[in-house]
Amino acid sequence: MEFVEIGEILDGKHTGEKVAIRGWVYRERKQKTVSFFLIRDDSGIIQTAIKPDSKFWDEAQKLTIESSVKIWGIVKEDKRAPGGYEIQIEKLEIVGLAERFPITKDKSEEFLRDVRHLWIRSRRMTLIFKVRSAVFEAIHEFYKQKGYYEIQAPSFTGSACEGGSTLFEVKYFDKKAYLTQSWQLYAEAMIFSLQRIYTIAPSFRAEKSRTRRHLAEYWHHEMETAWMQFEELLKFEEEFIAFVAHYVAEKCEKELKELGRDVEELKKLKPPFKRMKYEEAIKKLGKEWGYDLTDADERKLVAEIGAPVFITHFPREMKAFYMRPDPKDKKVVLAADLLIPGVGETTGGSERIYDLKELEESLKLFKLDKKDYEWYLDLRRYGTIPHSGFGLGIERLVMWLSGAEHIMETIPFPRTITRLYP
Repeated sequence: MEFVEIGEILDGKHTGEKVAIRGWVYRERKQKTVSFFLIRDDSGIIQTAIKPDSKFWDEAQKLTIESSVKIWGIVKEDKRAPGGYEIQIEKLEIVGLAERFPITKDKSEEFLRDVRHLWIRSRRMTLIFKVRSAVFEAIHEFYKQKGYYEIQAPSFTGSACEGGSTLFEVKYFDKKAYLTQSWQLYAEAMIFSLQRIYTIAPSFRAEKSRTRRHLAEYWHHEMETAWMQFEELLKFEEEFIAFVAHYVAEKCEKELKELGRDVEELKKLKPPFKRMKYEEAIKKLGKEWGYDLTDADERKLVAEIGAPVFITHFPREMKAFYMRPDPKDKKVVLAADLLIPGVGETTGGSERIYDLKELEESLKLFKLDKKDYEWYLDLRRYGTIPHSGFGLGIERLVMWLSGAEHIMETIPFPRTITRLYP
């Protein structure tokens, strides 16, 4: 007999039939007249029951939380059971008898991070990781429909992209190198070949931040597009975020509801998103020009609106050297951060400087060594064009979509300033 997924049984496909399942003991309740075992696999959790007259009764009494088992039995509809179905056990085989599961005695936040390799089995983590997987699917589907090419860039770089203070320095044979902060500078070279490109890859930021939305290693979605300018970029981002939200709401509706997420909010999301210039944002916050918005500031601003909002036209000195100054106001750049409720900044993008002299001036302004960027300057020497792009932190998007309380919930093995184990 072939094994079936528990989710199929919960969908009512095998009622009254004999089935075989395999999974792990999620919960157990042993009584004199009947013993119940909740069995989980990746598709769901189902109740199983066994009585003392079964020849497998003694074997069943050995079962502990997280023991792996194979079970054969008859599916019965039972409204009292979690999920509405129960398997009456006819045969049971213990595959791996688990020792006492440590999480049953300690569920403190720090302990759960120490035993992350075990906590990722929890129902909540399973649900969030399904949402995460759907996000990756949605991104690839969006760009497939748009005719973009997926392409990768090096993880080792010789110079900074976003800022020297957040670089992880590594030894690269007999040279000094850094772990990538972004594919962007290399992407700008590749658009002269492929024009419309995107990637999903790890990025590394040595930020000494201890907030609920910061990771030292995270998955970075980025796109770069030839001929695209600032207004087109914002419209593209709006369309992208709405597409992913709708895709995940449809694909993971059951998971999102079990997580307590308002699925209708995601389904109703549609462009255009509201926009707010940096100058307006700091006035709302009662701050002076040059003030750097904090995580709390961003969440406050977006909470007032209750929907995604672009903050645009930041002071030039606050952003990266490659961002194009606004021709109408040189003290600000054509850049935008998208703030999402409960998270804050989730994407950052800009139109890039495409004039050679302007880029050389920007390198001087930011006190960067021109020698490190000669290849990048070449892109402006040989057939320069307007172009734009943005980057998105996958985990921050998953955090919003799933309703996760902390970014550490959105990635299997988080890396932060204090966390390198397991």
